[in-house]
Amino acid sequence: MRNSSYLIPVFVIAIAGILSSIFIVDEREKVLVLRFGQIKQEITEPGLGFKIPLLDEVARYEDRILTMETELIEVTPADDRRLEVDAFVLYRITNVKQFRQALGGGGEREAEVQLRGILDSQIRAVLGSEGVTSNTILSPERAALMVQIRDQSDSRAKALGLSIVDVRLRQTNLPEQNFAATLQRMIAEREREATDERARGREAAQRVQALADRTYEEILSEARRDARIAEGEADAARNKIFAEAYGQDQEFFEFYRSLTAYEKAITGKNSSLVISPDSEFFNYFKSDQGAAAK
Repeated sequence: MRNSSYLIPVFVIAIAGILSSIFIVDEREKVLVLRFGQIKQEITEPGLGFKIPLLDEVARYEDRILTMETELIEVTPADDRRLEVDAFVLYRITNVKQFRQALGGGGEREAEVQLRGILDSQIRAVLGSEGVTSNTILSPERAALMVQIRDQSDSRAKALGLSIVDVRLRQTNLPEQNFAATLQRMIAEREREATDERARGREAAQRVQALADRTYEEILSEARRDARIAEGEADAARNKIFAEAYGQDQEFFEFYRSLTAYEKAITGKNSSLVISPDSEFFNYFKSDQGAAAK
């Protein structure tokens, strides 16, 4: 009986020691086994793990993607229009040994402090680089800027055993004290652009008008020239016909010209014409001349 009474506490202590030496690794985490602060084992696969009780310590780290939000950061793009931006960051612990060595026992809280410093400097560097204006940041081109921020931040975060999965710019606002001045500057720039566009439009209109006027004068000049040529040719043809008619029958030609003169002289309602009856104008009104003409 006395021997069995001694064995029970030993058995209980042995069971307790065995249980305290076993721990479970979840699929959502990675584990480091530490002995007096020194890394003795890294476990990245889920399952059972073992440690020496009272000597070893188990440090657990998230294997899932973690999130973090930065504070508002004031940046000055290339057009000197200051903006306030903040970012939403996705990251994960990829190297737990390096993470432990770089941050000690600070864990995720210290990691966020370090990441905020990295993101702050990289956001300022990228959004303040040459060629990046406030319009670029507010346009669809900001996607390329976010990729650039992520890549540059990730290269620095690797020294902490971290990997930056994604960076998203959220708010992009004007500082309150600069809003009115920036608004007036934007209005002035748009007015200047509108004035330039109107000036270019007036210049183009003047060029078109000058070209149209020149074309009009050229066409009109050519038309007048052609009209004079046609008129000259018609006069020449008419004179030729008259000359031929005169040569064939001089008496008839004179009779025709007298009839034309009568028509022109008698035309009009209030016209008065005083001519002597013996005038040659009435040659073909005399009976003998009229009979001869018949």
